[in-house]
Amino acid sequence: MDLGSSLALIVPEIILSLTALVLLLVVAWAGDKASCAVSILSCVALGACFFLVAPAVCAGASGPDTVAFGGQFRADAFAGLAKLMIFAASGAALIVAPAFFGRTGAMRAEYPVLVLLSTLGMSIMVSAGDLVSLYVGLELQSLAAYVLAAFLRDDTRSAEAGLKYFVLGALASGILLFGMSLTYGFTGTTTFSGIRAALDGGLSNGAMFGLIFVLAGLAFKISAVPFHMWTPDVYEGAPTPVTAFFATAPKVAAIVLLTRVAFEAFGTQIGAWQQIVIFTSLASIVVGALGAIGQSNIKRFLAYSSINNVGFILVGLATGTEAGASAMMVYLAIYVVMTVGSFVAVLMLKDENGEPIEAISQMAGLSRTRPALALCLAALMFSLAGLPPLFGFWGKLVVFWAAMEAGLVALATLAIVGSVISAYYYLKIVKIMYFDEPADTIRGKSDGAHWALLAISAILMSPLAYLLTGPLGELADRAAAALFLFA
Repeated sequence: MDLGSSLALIVPEIILSLTALVLLLVVAWAGDKASCAVSILSCVALGACFFLVAPAVCAGASGPDTVAFGGQFRADAFAGLAKLMIFAASGAALIVAPAFFGRTGAMRAEYPVLVLLSTLGMSIMVSAGDLVSLYVGLELQSLAAYVLAAFLRDDTRSAEAGLKYFVLGALASGILLFGMSLTYGFTGTTTFSGIRAALDGGLSNGAMFGLIFVLAGLAFKISAVPFHMWTPDVYEGAPTPVTAFFATAPKVAAIVLLTRVAFEAFGTQIGAWQQIVIFTSLASIVVGALGAIGQSNIKRFLAYSSINNVGFILVGLATGTEAGASAMMVYLAIYVVMTVGSFVAVLMLKDENGEPIEAISQMAGLSRTRPALALCLAALMFSLAGLPPLFGFWGKLVVFWAAMEAGLVALATLAIVGSVISAYYYLKIVKIMYFDEPADTIRGKSDGAHWALLAISAILMSPLAYLLTGPLGELADRAAAALFLFA
């Protein structure tokens, strides 16, 4: 493919790059007074990229025509569907930020620029077809994320979150880089297709260690057990809009990247990594479920919920099948909506002075003081628990069904048991809101943008969303088919 054709495939990435650079210059000259305009332009850029990628996803783009720069970049439907989720989640993180940071005058014009740069890194990650482009995208995403975690410079919790995220992220990047070097050393190539061909005849001990280190480095990025230790502290300490961003867009990018590496690069050695993924999946489900039970802070609660959901998503990866990959994409789409809605609801938990409230105990009796907010949050909790008829049930059903079809009956059974356990702590939140005596501390008003995002999330998780099962399933099937064309 010539240079012009390759450039045509990366138009969304070019738009993100140029927009971020131009807005960075605007910020340098205009300062924080331009934060509102910079945020709006960033949302416009994300919207433009969303609509540029959508046609390729709907058409199920796949094959050699989606490969750019000699295999370094893949603009197929699998990457495209992930980008749609990433752009939407990033846009939500930009929309909810001004009200949160404006309360203390901490809104900085650099925030939307950092989100754009992180989104650019994620866009490169999900389209990576080579270990080099994989690492470039991942580091671009991570470096911006470290700054975002410590964005509140006068808040010790935010500074601590940024430091922890940076130190542990650097460790994970080192592990990943070591695994990549081993993989290159024992296969002689960095392209996913080349690695797959080199391993077709068997997996040497050195290549096995490379595979393990690569999986370990990526497991950190998705906060899967046993590499989850950073998640509760970073989620609690980082500003809530940043936490909402971390729990959605980067998680989608890392999971999709892990899936692409597993199927495209190590697809001939499914037996070598399947047991690792099964263990990580079950461990994440158990640790996420049990860890959330005793939490008193709603953001730490949602951190363990995120770990728990990663475990369910990995059930689809463990199948090693196209149906499993499709189920993962369905679950990811539903997970993004549930998580965005949950964090928007958390942002709306404020006292009469506008100070954020994070203690779960202060949500007592919310149904009597803020009935609309309590209803939307309850719908999201029921959906996260996977209770029918909420749409979250469909996400779990498709991954469990894919596991059953792949013959992983024991994994599906244990995951279902884990889902029952996790339902306890979601129902606990609903019980506190509807049956406890009102604490009557949540009195702050929220703007229309928050209400709109919360309402959209709640409606998309309602039984009405089952009308979308057909279109969503078709998009996920096309994305998985595009992935397996190279796998």
